[in-house]
Amino acid sequence: MRASAPAYSSDNPLVKRLRPLAIAAGLIMAWQLVVWLSGVPAFILPGPAEVAATWVKRAPTILHHAGITMLEIVLGLMIGVLVGLATAVMLSEWRRLRPWLLPILVISQAIPVFALAPILVLWLGYGMASKVAMAALIIFFPVTSALYDGLRRVDPLWLEAARSLGCSGTRLFRRVRLPAALPAFASGLRVATAVAPIGAVVGEWVGSSAGLGYLMLHANARLQIDLMFAALLTLALMAVALYAIVDALLRRAVAWQPGEAES
Repeated sequence: MRASAPAYSSDNPLVKRLRPLAIAAGLIMAWQLVVWLSGVPAFILPGPAEVAATWVKRAPTILHHAGITMLEIVLGLMIGVLVGLATAVMLSEWRRLRPWLLPILVISQAIPVFALAPILVLWLGYGMASKVAMAALIIFFPVTSALYDGLRRVDPLWLEAARSLGCSGTRLFRRVRLPAALPAFASGLRVATAVAPIGAVVGEWVGSSAGLGYLMLHANARLQIDLMFAALLTLALMAVALYAIVDALLRRAVAWQPGEAES
């Protein structure tokens, strides 16, 4: 019979549930401690209580802009993942395309994001399209590289066993190679989810009329630092929540992979 985990164990369900709250409380206490010890004026570094009061006061405005930014991030994530999947499959299956696609893939990431943002805004306008494109551009590279690497590193013994059973071509790809590459794809998707907000916010900074990046930029220009911090914390919470959702879905998808059940 399996012994129950101690109350203080990290595997205890109660500990797992309380861990995010403990981390958040520790960060807030450290933030307040810095404010007290440094004596920095509130217009430079407001305290947690002041930021919380501003968030409650300006909640409708913050939530409106947060919804726009979240939509940009989710759409960029979906498009970036789809493009990354297609690119990785082409690199893996069509060897003649590799010398042509790989340089384009590297060049797309060698150019700084801040250099591409004004061009995308010029081409796609100040609306949502340029922000979604920026997020997708950042996202597709980790997805492509991770899945391509996973497809290349499938155990040859698995492939030989599948071929001996008459599995080949598209069926071999669907039944053996793609499932075997899912853990690598999951790692790339986690990275993509973590960096997804960067593209949307950078696009909003360059040119927009809505979104958390737009709100932070204008709050900073008006020295409304408490509002800027409130928008920044909202963005951070959104990013953490999105990562947690994607991570939970990936754990279910590759539950057979050792270590995926651990938190």
